[in-house]
Amino acid sequence: MTSKNLQDHSKKQLAAITKKKGIATAKHRPRPQPAAARNTTNGTSAEEAVERSKFDVGVPTKDLSAKVPRDLPPGYGKDRIVVMVRDPYWLHAYWEVTRQAVSRAEAALGQEWHGVKPILRLLDVTTNDTARTSAETVIRDIEIHGGCNNWYIDVGNPPRAFRVDIGYLSRKGHFYVLARSNVVTTPRAGISDVIDENWADIDAKKADRIFAMSGGFDPSMSSLELKQLFEERLRRPLGSPTISSFGSGAMLPSKQRKFWFQIDAELIVYGATEPTARVTLQGDPVKLRPDGTFTVRFSLPDSRQIIPAVAASADGIEERTIVLAVERNTKQLEPLVFDANE
Repeated sequence: MTSKNLQDHSKKQLAAITKKKGIATAKHRPRPQPAAARNTTNGTSAEEAVERSKFDVGVPTKDLSAKVPRDLPPGYGKDRIVVMVRDPYWLHAYWEVTRQAVSRAEAALGQEWHGVKPILRLLDVTTNDTARTSAETVIRDIEIHGGCNNWYIDVGNPPRAFRVDIGYLSRKGHFYVLARSNVVTTPRAGISDVIDENWADIDAKKADRIFAMSGGFDPSMSSLELKQLFEERLRRPLGSPTISSFGSGAMLPSKQRKFWFQIDAELIVYGATEPTARVTLQGDPVKLRPDGTFTVRFSLPDSRQIIPAVAASADGIEERTIVLAVERNTKQLEPLVFDANE
């Protein structure tokens, strides 16, 4: 039988012919599929393979880093002002005002819009204890500058409650409020009277030791106020230097030495702008060099210094403000006196 004859037969006829002739046919075997995962056992046991599989997290399906913003947004699209208490005499306010709010203010003020000034209005909202009512009292208006979004506000007479409104003030005295802040209360100035719990775990021996190390048992020092403070807080009398168990090591040396040591600090503020600009630091004018640079030295006492720097263009159209906040905290430690015989 030729190949031409075989092609003329159907599969069923060919199967019958091969069966009749006794020819064995090859069974159809499925094509092996590629492995779904690479074998990484490398001859390890089944238990080791299971243990390793716990740490196989696979290939990430999404690149989440592409969706993470590189920088924080400049704002959140809300008209708001937030006030925080820094200390009994200073508040810090920061705000965000949208363009829509400015447009509403312009439409509301109409003809008065020309010449308006951005204002922070400080209000005293302290509650009257007798009537339990709060009367809003305008303390003052603070003119702010375009482009800034925070301000330090000095206050007085703590403790008091305050609120700050931000808006535009027209020449006729009309004040359009853009946003109102939260109410904050400044703490009482000075040392708190509620300190008894801080002395609760000081036993008699430890109290005498603290009193002795602070110079309380030194007869050459005026320690009456210190002793009264300890006895008032501990509600018991303190021991005397004659019965103290700390000896002379806890007392200051009776011989006064002439050795001394002092230190001080100054603040140097420097910057640059257009040579024709007008610059002020804390409201005082600053003389510019021909190239527009300037340098100013300030004394730096132990406190927080707020230094607003304002630069105005020569034509008066543009003004920029930078606020420096610098704090100095100097602490003098107790002197160490060593025994010359050692």
